[in-house]
Amino acid sequence: MRSGAKVAIVGGVFAVVASGVGYGGYNLWNGVMGGERSPESKTAGAPRTGPVTDEEVTSVARDFLAAWAAGEPEKAGQLTNDPVTAGPAVAAYRDGAKVTKAVITPGAAVGTTVPFTVKATITYEDVTKDLSYESQLTVVRGQTTGRALVKWAPAVLHPKLLTADATVRTGAAKSAAVKAVDRDGVELTAEKYPSLGPVLNQLRQRYGSKVGGSAGVETWIDSGSETVPDVPLLVLRKGKAGTLRTTIDAGVQAAAEKAVKEFGKASVTAVEPSTGAIRAVANSPAAAEFNTALQGQQAPGSTMKIVTAAMMMQNGLATPGTKVECPPDVISRSQKFENLDRFSITGGTLTEAFRRSCNTAFIKAITRLSDMKIADTALGDTARDSFGIGQVWQVGLPAADGSVPESAGSDTPASYIGQGKIMMSALNVASLSATVKNGGFLQPYLVARDLDDREFAKADRLSPEVALGLQRMMNAAATASDGTATKAMAGVPFPKGAKTGSAEIDGQTVSNSWFTGYSGDLAAAAVVQSGGHGGDAAGPVVARVLKAG
Repeated sequence: MRSGAKVAIVGGVFAVVASGVGYGGYNLWNGVMGGERSPESKTAGAPRTGPVTDEEVTSVARDFLAAWAAGEPEKAGQLTNDPVTAGPAVAAYRDGAKVTKAVITPGAAVGTTVPFTVKATITYEDVTKDLSYESQLTVVRGQTTGRALVKWAPAVLHPKLLTADATVRTGAAKSAAVKAVDRDGVELTAEKYPSLGPVLNQLRQRYGSKVGGSAGVETWIDSGSETVPDVPLLVLRKGKAGTLRTTIDAGVQAAAEKAVKEFGKASVTAVEPSTGAIRAVANSPAAAEFNTALQGQQAPGSTMKIVTAAMMMQNGLATPGTKVECPPDVISRSQKFENLDRFSITGGTLTEAFRRSCNTAFIKAITRLSDMKIADTALGDTARDSFGIGQVWQVGLPAADGSVPESAGSDTPASYIGQGKIMMSALNVASLSATVKNGGFLQPYLVARDLDDREFAKADRLSPEVALGLQRMMNAAATASDGTATKAMAGVPFPKGAKTGSAEIDGQTVSNSWFTGYSGDLAAAAVVQSGGHGGDAAGPVVARVLKAG
């Protein structure tokens, strides 16, 4: 204990007071603060080995949290497996956040993990407020000393401290306050639309000063990086909020939030085909700072057949009514590819192959393209030149552009069915449907381009024959009795079209579920991690969003 510090036990809580400034508070499991040492300190000789015991977990967690609450960063650091980093980090938390008191209350240990709550009193100038949150720590055995120690990570101090460079700060806010509204002027808040939390943070930092806002006094997570947005935690004194109009539709956004909430990991976006305006962005879990719906990069599965079908029509390989082969399996570039449950179609057309999502029909197109010596680049050319995929998208905040790179070997046939090295986000795939519905690509955007003079990506319009052909095939997939999207799209208003997809991912026993479609002047796409077939999980998500539009 520091010189001059006084210790008292009041109702099972001890408080540390030094120099007349209160900083601390820690609820003990049994209400006894004795001076007992950690269990490992009682054993002399060789370092202790084996898993940490329940007693060690309780004791080390108690001592670490007590040192942290007492404002003793060096002592707290010595109780971790990385004292050189942990000690200064604990000190930076107290000093940077302007914490004058901290009450830390642990919960029951679960194995080697101890959850706890923090109530930190923040004081800046003449304002004092409490910041409350939950975190957790894990106890491990030191590799060289054998001591039971807290496994150090910045997230121990706050769950949103995700890197060693990040820290908690209090002071004049770095960004001006913003009141974000939807296209009709309805205010958008993270409380009502949880998925928009990270979006609103990014919009504030980019556009707060451009819409007449002024900064207040706040506590925030300083990311320590110019490319990673800061995360507001507490407002001590409000600034003047400037109004920022977005393209979001509050009704569609609400439907998107509810739809993805049913799954552990899911994302959905909605785009207006006639303008490119983004009408909804939702993720589950909603609190994730990484916006998977806009920034995710995953194999899109058979939703990519929209681009493949366009490439086939543009290169004269087939039209919607052309007869194509659809055997149960096919060997291409020394790799075997199969249809789901090894189904086949005899004497079917490209439209039938599309609506039933026949893998082999699309892969066999490579045979003719190989004669034209463009098989490895044709899909990427169509994706870029007709759908804008791979160009630079200036959405208004960070967003993936999609990637359909030149391929070789077995990656080429895999790419034709949305596997291989192809990477897309839900926004990219929603834009595929929007492009089909509109007859041409319009870059999606979330705030008006004239707000910061962004340059939008451009692509050639689809020819009328290709546009109508794609619309015909997507409509068949969404309405025919054997269409893979028909069940999910039942009840969605006309005109409508859709495409299902599932993407096999290394390390996953169940494929990711993808689905994209349009109805009227709204297009959407969703991905559900480990959701299986596209129509089973992602399909209902998209349908709920389209019905809301």
